[in-house]
Amino acid sequence: MILSTDKAQLLVIDVQEKLAPAMSDAGPVIANSAKLITAARHFHIPVTLSEQYPRGIGTTVATLREAADDAASVFEKIAFSCLRDEAIAAHLSVASERKQIIITGIEAHVCVLQSALDLKQAGYDAFVVVDAIASREETSRETALRRMEQAGVHPVTTEMVIFEWLGRAGTADFKALLPLIK
Repeated sequence: MILSTDKAQLLVIDVQEKLAPAMSDAGPVIANSAKLITAARHFHIPVTLSEQYPRGIGTTVATLREAADDAASVFEKIAFSCLRDEAIAAHLSVASERKQIIITGIEAHVCVLQSALDLKQAGYDAFVVVDAIASREETSRETALRRMEQAGVHPVTTEMVIFEWLGRAGTADFKALLPLIK
């Protein structure tokens, strides 16, 4: 199944100031999530940012807040799964024609995993961006990826998402987003 700009939503899970530094490799998560936010904004794809207990863990990292500007919806949560938070679940379902949920974030084996599994169970087409998720331990990340794939969550990369949204080269959209894939 090819990702479509008119069916997609981007969900960035808990990439927060105090949590990101504890990850095994937060740099690519932040950089690739920023690229996806930029591409989503270009195509007017809804962007949702979740923050797990921000009073204790901090808000979304500045790089992602800046990439999102005012275009993203930001939700505080205490549930590990975004779908188990009533406000986030309701927000995602508002765009009922947008059943493709592209997921980035941390931690892969906790909030990302539980959200992806719940989204799949709820009838969404869940896509986890493998180069935009992290855990404190690499074994936790790898195990979460295997479990998500076994449950029918689609693994993708940042470039796969961007190129599928673009659909073709030689367009104004391609030229506008080319800096993200160079």
